[in-house]
Amino acid sequence: MATEVVKRLINVDEYYKMAEVGILKAEDPVELIHGEIFQMSPIGSRHAAIVDRLARKFNQLLTGQINIRIQNPIRFDRNNEPEPDISLLKYKTDDYASSHPRPSDVHALFEVAGSSIRFDREVKAPLYAAHGIPEFWIIDLDTNQMEYFSKPQGDVFTESRVFRPGDEVRIMDRKFSVKELLILS
Repeated sequence: MATEVVKRLINVDEYYKMAEVGILKAEDPVELIHGEIFQMSPIGSRHAAIVDRLARKFNQLLTGQINIRIQNPIRFDRNNEPEPDISLLKYKTDDYASSHPRPSDVHALFEVAGSSIRFDREVKAPLYAAHGIPEFWIIDLDTNQMEYFSKPQGDVFTESRVFRPGDEVRIMDRKFSVKELLILS
């Protein structure tokens, strides 16, 4: 008699229960994707600096218009709670204290990627598209470029572009020089 090995996935409630009982610690760099717990890559100084720079620029230009979250959860569904580097969200006066944002709250998500570039392209991009995220940006630390994905259909973004340091991008109807958003290596 043949038996199939079946992977046992967890849901968001079980994920939080693991934190409650101490299996996961608050400082553990993990996120729940497709019912699996993934350990996030360590954040290097350049990665952190770009996240801080983006957050500062968005805060300066969009204060009171959006909520900006840095490396905090977005509740997609019962099996997915990613933690993008930066989330630009619909404005709520309570800063989402009553519940984590949902995909319908998202204007744009940003991932800063070095060693995680493949995971961001092959796992997170389809996840974000499948949940209707209107804009997804990957900042590629190795190539000093920004990848832009939009117009989700199913689990793919039907539009994508690559921007380099000499280019300009539009984010939330504001124009930015790519050079001003990146910290060039």
